[in-house]
Formats: sequence, structure tokens, C-alpha cells
Amino acid sequence: MKDSQSMLEEGRAGEQKGSRREAPMAWFRNEVVRVGLAETLGTFVMMVFGLGSVAQVVTGKGAFGEYLSINLGFGIGVAMGVHVAGSVSGAHMNAAVSFTMCVFGRLKWAMLPLYITAQFLGSFLAAGTVFVLYYDAIHHYSEGNFTVSGPKATAGIFATYPAPYLSLHAGFLDQVLGTAMLLLCLMALSDQRNQPAPKGTEPLASGLLVLLIGISLGSNSGYAINPTRDLAPRVFSALAGWGPEVFKAGSGWWWVPVVAPLVGGVLGALIYRVFVEMHHPRIRAQGPENEPEREPLYQLKKAAPAEMCV
Repeated sequence: MKDSQSMLEEGRAGEQKGSRREAPMAWFRNEVVRVGLAETLGTFVMMVFGLGSVAQVVTGKGAFGEYLSINLGFGIGVAMGVHVAGSVSGAHMNAAVSFTMCVFGRLKWAMLPLYITAQFLGSFLAAGTVFVLYYDAIHHYSEGNFTVSGPKATAGIFATYPAPYLSLHAGFLDQVLGTAMLLLCLMALSDQRNQPAPKGTEPLASGLLVLLIGISLGSNSGYAINPTRDLAPRVFSALAGWGPEVFKAGSGWWWVPVVAPLVGGVLGALIYRVFVEMHHPRIRAQGPENEPEREPLYQLKKAAPAEMCV
């Protein structure tokens, strides 16, 4: 995927007859604006599909899907979000990804507030959209009583909450591990000197990765693995009728999916770098074929800047 410092649209203006070329149409030439808009829209698309799948399962009482359909909703939603914003912003759609990219020098720290703001806004707007779309269904299912816990709880449509048996420290570990696996695998998918996702399949690979995490590591607490995905809809639900209980439930659970993914993201990327990336054969500085100094066991691809998403 594209490096954060070269996130430009890839289309080239077609040449007219003769030597004159058409200038590409761009309403916003400021890269910060373009990145912010794309990241907001990509996150919005991901979250509408993800939250919408949860709303459909909860309010349908299992008649319109089950746990697997929620995983599919978020996984395919991630893929669609990457298609929407990938070539412009890198489609992080996840504050843990953006933070990790800053730690490893793949994104300027000055850009981090922009990414987090865009992700928060996209998630908040998506929560509002799903609330409006499913308001009648939520009202009918809950009999007009918007609760965070209990047999008719509906707050879980928007944010994650721990299972009754899960302690805070176990939940923290759950989120660290889930996000570590996310970033570790994203590092591998974008490593041009290993076995990266083939060009054009990055959205699908990212979506399948999120789906895999959901069906293997999701039952304890809903696999938020994304601070902005969890916090923005939680804030919306507090304003929309569920009240401050959304921050008190689960022994004050709300901060775990905000802090733990930041730790897990850096840990997962670091593990990949220490175990794999640091040990790639060196490339000769000169020579037309740019061959490795020693013959690797795999086909070494040309190194190129890579960005990661989700």
C-alpha cells in the first residue's frame, strides 16, 4: 500500500490528441484536506456496515443473522473502506494502526491528530446513521427502554462490552493480543520483501484478517481492537439515550478498548520486525538487477514503501 508521505491519487489524465494534456480535476489540492476527507469517509463506510450488521442481529433476535454475520459485516466493511480511501489516506480507519505507523516512522506524528479526528468523526457519523436507520427496530426490541445490560440491552450495537465472566485485566490482555495479531499480520501483508498481498488484493486481505480475528478472538469482548471504532459510537450512544451507564458498565470497561489496542499494535508490529523484517537479506546498493547479497529461500521482491490499513 502507499506510503503516508506519498498518498496521492493514482489516476493520470488521459492525453488529448496532440501534445497537450488535460489537467486532473481536483477540488481540494491541499493534501491534509484530501487525506482527512478520505479517512473520514473510509471509516464511515466500514462502521456503517459493521454496526449495521450488529443492529440487524440484535433487533432481529437471530432471525436476520448471527455472530458470524457480524464478523462478516465488519470484515467486508473493512475491505470496502480500504477501497474507498486506500490510495489517498492509506485507509487506517483505526487509531492503533495510525499510532503504530508513527512509532515506526511510517507516518509523521504531525499527521496523527488528523487521522484520529477523521476516524472519530467517521465512526460517530456512522453510529448516528445506524441509529436513525434502526431506531424503530431498536425501540420495538427494547420496548422503548434503552439499556446497557440485561436481556433487552441494545448499547452493544454501538460499542463493545465485556462478557460477564471477563475481568478487566483479562479483557486488557484480550485487546492487546487481538490488536497485536492485527498489526503483526498487516506488517506481513505490506512487507514487499516477504510475501505481501498481491497488488490490488490488499482490501480483501485486510478484510479477511479482521474476519479471522473476529471468529477466533472475538467472544470475550467483541474484538474492538480499535480505539476510535469503540469510543466514538460509545459517546454517541451516551448522547442518544443510553446515558452515562455506557462508561460505567463492565467495571468501567470503556477505557480498555481505547488504551489496550495502542499497546497491542506497537507490540505486534515490533514482534514482526524483530522476528522477520530485520533479518531480510541486504540489497546491493549498485547493480542493474539489485540482487541480494546472498540467495534467499524465497522470491525477493523489489522493496517499496508500504502503508497498512484498518
